[in-house]
Amino acid sequence: MSPAAGQRNGFPHGLKVVALGGGTGLPVVLRALKRSLAECGGSLTGIVTVADDGGSSGRLRRRYNALPMGDIRNCLVALSGNESLMSRLFQYRYRGNRGLGGHSLGNLILTALADDQRSYLKAIETSGQVLAIRGRILPATLQRVTLHAWLRDGRRVHGESRISRSPAPIERIRIHPTLPAAAPGVIVALREADLIVLGPGSLYTSIIPNLLVRGVAREIARSRAPRVLVGNLMTQPGETAGYAAEDHLAAIERAARPGLIDYYLANVRTIRPALRRRYAREQAEPVSAADRGTLRRHGVVLVERDLVREDADLSKVRHHEAKLARALLAVLRIRSLRRAVA
Repeated sequence: MSPAAGQRNGFPHGLKVVALGGGTGLPVVLRALKRSLAECGGSLTGIVTVADDGGSSGRLRRRYNALPMGDIRNCLVALSGNESLMSRLFQYRYRGNRGLGGHSLGNLILTALADDQRSYLKAIETSGQVLAIRGRILPATLQRVTLHAWLRDGRRVHGESRISRSPAPIERIRIHPTLPAAAPGVIVALREADLIVLGPGSLYTSIIPNLLVRGVAREIARSRAPRVLVGNLMTQPGETAGYAAEDHLAAIERAARPGLIDYYLANVRTIRPALRRRYAREQAEPVSAADRGTLRRHGVVLVERDLVREDADLSKVRHHEAKLARALLAVLRIRSLRRAVA
């Protein structure tokens, strides 16, 4: 599909994009692309990890044996066509820590709909209609899964929330049950994709869990679509302390298989000193500059762009949605040129 066929935003007409992840990273990609793809008649599918066991999602999971809905809720709101009252209600969180305290209203609605309709997929679809989303959200699997991590200090940690809090480096990560079945629609979406995006987000608890679902890594490996890993802006204490770009790629290869990534999208803009100091207090730092030669040996092309959002009152480092959309368009153009030369 040639970018020349695109409409005014530059994306090819009818482009099918699949983005995988969770946490706060996947919603950034969805917000970045939803309008552009709608304008060019394309489609956008978010495949969301369901390994969360903390907060409101974790409480509902333990109390009702329910699929955790927090990341799915955030992705639905990200795809909403406007910042409507319903979007704000879905994100409303009750105050306090007893009874409803701490629960997100959207999590309660999604869990109730799933119970009433006897289907998580129908609950997500119905909520998407209420929020007038531009795209589609799919859980990676409908099975109740738990993450297991082996740490460098010899300990084994169970559960997404405990893994993300662990200060020791992660050696490897697995999911239980092993190779859970992909949710209906996931494999077909990957098979039909013209662009596959992984990240940004927590490497071991948001990105890799999707690749441990049966058939997902295999389908990505088979795909002829450009496969892009959006590099994180900052390291994450415990999960990726001291990691450079190549370390993220190596972790994905260890957990899933080699050859899943064609392009690594890296930020080149310097993070403001005040923000660097704030993150340093939490033992986090900007992800080290990617080594082009090392990435090339992984079969990965480095694409460097300014990706940082710099609102004056921003207390956290985030990807700038418009910049990210332009960077992903640049990847499509690079792929088109490489194929033309070949």
